[in-house]
Amino acid sequence: MTDRAPRPLTLRDVSAASGVSEMTVSRVLRNRGDVSEATRAKVLEAAKTLGYVPNQIAGSLASQQVNLVAVIIPSLGNMVFPEVLTGINQVLEDTPLQPVFGVTDYMRDKEERVLYEILSWRPSGVIIAGLEHSDATRAMLKNAAIPVVEIMDTDGNPVDNMVGISHRAAGQQMARAILKQGYSRIGFMGTSMPRDHRARKRFEGLTEVLAKAGIEIEARDFYSGGSALAKGREMTKAMLDANPDLDFLYYSNDMIGAGGLLYLFEQGVDIPGQIGLAGFNGVELLDGLPRRLATMDACRLDIGRAAANIILERLGGSTEPQHITLSPKISYGDTLRRQRRP
Repeated sequence: MTDRAPRPLTLRDVSAASGVSEMTVSRVLRNRGDVSEATRAKVLEAAKTLGYVPNQIAGSLASQQVNLVAVIIPSLGNMVFPEVLTGINQVLEDTPLQPVFGVTDYMRDKEERVLYEILSWRPSGVIIAGLEHSDATRAMLKNAAIPVVEIMDTDGNPVDNMVGISHRAAGQQMARAILKQGYSRIGFMGTSMPRDHRARKRFEGLTEVLAKAGIEIEARDFYSGGSALAKGREMTKAMLDANPDLDFLYYSNDMIGAGGLLYLFEQGVDIPGQIGLAGFNGVELLDGLPRRLATMDACRLDIGRAAANIILERLGGSTEPQHITLSPKISYGDTLRRQRRP
C-alpha cells in the first residue's frame, strides 16, 4: 500500500486547495504580476501543504534555459572541492539559481559525457574545474551560449571566464621558501601525472626554481587514487628507506603530507631540523595533528564565490570575460624552518 499521488500535482490542484484562479496561482508561483499579500500567502501555503513543485522545464520553454548552474568537478572524495562548492552555494543561495553537480573522476571522456548531459537541460551557466579539456568539451563550452567559468587554475587559455591560482607560481613560491631555509636534498610525492594537471604545474614550477639554484629532485614517487593518510605514510617510508639522506619532502597535497608527517613523528625524526615537510591546499581538518604541516592555501572558498558572482554578473548583462588570479600564501606551520641554518 502506498500514499503516493497517482499523478503529478498541477496548478489546478493548487487552485482548488487555495480557492484562487489558476492564472493567479501561476503569477504567484512565478513571482510575476500584482497579487495581494493575502492571496500570495494563501497560494504559497496551499502549494506547501500539497507538496506542489512547479514544472520548471515547461516554464522555461520560452527562454530555452532553466535556473540551474552546472558545476563540474573531478572528485567529491578530494577534500579540496567541497569548500569550492560551499563558496558557490553561499553566493547562489539567495538567488533563483540552483547549482547541480557532475563528477568526472579526472577523466576527459567522462567530462565530455557529464557536460553533454547537463547542457541538454539548458542550464543558465557552467562552472567547470580546470583549463585542460578535450576538443569536444571545449567546443560544447564555446557554443553553449551561456556564461562559462573555468576554476582552480589560471595557467592556460580559458574558453570564457576563469578564476583560480597559478599553480606554476605556487610551486615556484614553495621552492624559493625551501631554498631560503637551507634544504637541498629534496624528494617529491604526488598524484599520478599528467591527469592531475594542477599538481603537474606545481611540480614544474618547483623544479624550475630548484634547477636555477643547481638542485635537482633526488627522489620522486607518484600514486593513483584518493589523497589518503595511509598512502602518505607508505610512500614516505619507502622513499626514506631508499634515500635516507633527504632533508625535505614536498607533497602534492596535504593529505599524503599529513600521512608522511605522522610516520616521521612516530619514528622520532626531528622535524623540521632533520627533515622538513610541506604539502598543498591548506586543509583545516589537519590542524589537530601533533605538528602543523607547512602548506599553501589554494583559495578554495574565494574561488567558488568569485565563480558564482561571475555567473550572476554575466546573466545580469555584463559581457566582458573575467580572468581572476588569486594569490595563495605559504603557511610555515611546524615543518618548515623559518630561518636559514648557520
